[in-house]
Formats: sequence, C-alpha cells, structure tokens
Amino acid sequence: MIRSLLLLTVALSRAAACAQTSAPPAPLPDAPSVLLAQRQDVVVLAEDALKTSGSGVAPCTLRHAMLSIPSHSHTVAPVRVPCSELVNPYQRFLDTNVVIPLTSKQKGYLAIHNLTDPANLLTIVALSGFTIAIDSDSAYGPGLKGFGKNTGVSLLQDATGEFFGAFLIPSITHQDPRYFRMPRASIPRRIGHAVGHTFIANHDDGSLMPNYANLFGYPISAELSNLYVPGIHADPASTIARIATGLATDPANNLITEFLPDVARHISIRIIFVQRILNQVASQQQQGAGSTF
Repeated sequence: MIRSLLLLTVALSRAAACAQTSAPPAPLPDAPSVLLAQRQDVVVLAEDALKTSGSGVAPCTLRHAMLSIPSHSHTVAPVRVPCSELVNPYQRFLDTNVVIPLTSKQKGYLAIHNLTDPANLLTIVALSGFTIAIDSDSAYGPGLKGFGKNTGVSLLQDATGEFFGAFLIPSITHQDPRYFRMPRASIPRRIGHAVGHTFIANHDDGSLMPNYANLFGYPISAELSNLYVPGIHADPASTIARIATGLATDPANNLITEFLPDVARHISIRIIFVQRILNQVASQQQQGAGSTF
C-alpha cells in the first residue's frame, strides 16, 4: 500500500512538472457549453437511476446511480445495477450505511456460508478435541468416540442457530440478520450500538425493529438442545437460565465484530478465525453454565 502511494505521488509530481513546462492548449470556443450540456444530461440520468435503483427498495447512493450510467453514450437509458453488487452481502464485517436487503434465498445462503466457513469448522473441531482432552469423563465419553460426539453436537447446535437466527426468523419477520459496524462513530456510541443490537436489529428496509432472531432464536435453540445435548438439564429453570445466558453473552459477539477489525489492522491477525474461536468459547461456557443448574 505504501509503495503504491509513493508511486502515485511520483507520477503526480511528474505530471505536474510536465504541465508547468508545456503551454496550455487553447480552449475551443464552444467547449464550456458542450461540457455544461453533458453535465446536465449526466445529472438527469443519475437522478433517474437513483430513484429506481434497488428494485423498488430505498435507493443506494449517488455513486451507485453514477455507476448505472453507460459511458459510451449519454443518450442511452441507464443500466440498472443492483445494490448488492456494490457490497458483498455475505461478508462478516460490514461498515456501510447503504440499504442492501437480502432475499430469503440469500439469507439461507448466509446461514450456510456462516456454518461451512472453514475457520468455523476448524474451530469446532479444535474445541471439541480440547474439551475431551481436559475432561475424559464428560457426558460425551472419552477418546475418539467422545471427540466425534462432541464435534457432531457442536456442529448441530451451530447449524440450528444459523437456521433459525440467520434464515427462518429473519425471513418471516423481514429482519436483516447481519450486524453493521459503526467505525466512524465515537467509542461509547459503538459500544451502545453493539450492546443494543442484541435486542434491536435492522429491518430489510433499513429501519429499526426488535431483534426477533435473538428473542425467538435463543429459546428455540435451548428447547431443541434439551432433546439431544448429553448431560444437559431439561427442566424449565435450567432452560430459562441458558436462554438468559445466551442473551447476556450475545453483546460479546457484537463487540468483537465491532472492534476486532480495528485491532487487527495493528497486530495483523486472522480476524475471522479469532472471532470464531471466541464465539465457540462463549458457546461452551453457555453450555457449561446451563449444565450446572
């Protein structure tokens, strides 16, 4: 990056030197009027594209509208560019305020993408091995059999959470299941945004709404865990405690998503891998807290 900036600076310096030594060309008599007419046409086309971009949803940005204008001729109707082409809808660390709604199909793809992420799978396997290694007398059993059972249960829990939290509930309630960072806001505001996102999320149109994916997702996951997680207590008190633990620890994931990219710029770490490890550790702690009741 620094090398590119240096090369760009040298190129600009040479261009400025050449401009100073060469005589400026004589402007055409009608150049101002031609440029003005072209600029007006571009503005009209940009406004038209801005009004109709996003397939009827709230418009993206003026930059998106300008990208919709064909460069070969200003007389041709603008080409509509979907907003989703400007930002990867499946990337984890989003810091844009552009409204890019996901379809139900895309929310399903997002759930699968989160589940099958190599870092996520590697983390599940590593933590399962670590759990069996430190406690061979756990409900999963010792050795490879216990390791395989622990891995399968953790993967099923993760799949359940993604299915309800990223796909089904957001599709029914028209909620955007993603977390949008606020990198340019103050630290207190970013912390409040991360904590509040546990209960307040974004609608597909960008407006605020209750975070139904969390409010319904944690109870559903807790009830389903009662059916297949070894050694777990299925009584109402234990289930409610695990739901409360999940909601209480949920802001930690948001805080990681909010601030970890800023830290990673300075220490050059694999942010997704680290986030997955911390997520799985929080999940294991949640299960442990629930099993003590």
